[in-house]
Amino acid sequence: MDNRLNKIRKEMSTLRAEMLRAEDFIRDQVNRDQDCTEASQRVLQMRAKMKAMVREWKLLGGLAHLPTVEERLKEKRGASTRRPRYAAAIPKVQKRRQAAKA
Repeated sequence: MDNRLNKIRKEMSTLRAEMLRAEDFIRDQVNRDQDCTEASQRVLQMRAKMKAMVREWKLLGGLAHLPTVEERLKEKRGASTRRPRYAAAIPKVQKRRQAAKA
């Protein structure tokens, strides 16, 4: 059963990549004012196939949480580990002011 789960996972990854390429192609067609009906229908078919694969994956025991688009958009991103550029300049300005007061 684990082999089947891995096979479904690989197929899902491949299908996601195909969907991204098709969506990029649709954007290009829209930007050029071309008809994107066929490409859009292919993406809808891919989504239906993905839904069936997810359903089968869950039935076989796939336990990972698959977030929806709404959940992905709402999830809070962690704080950035980089300091802002202006943070290094603040102490220098304060030192100048202290030096001017003395």
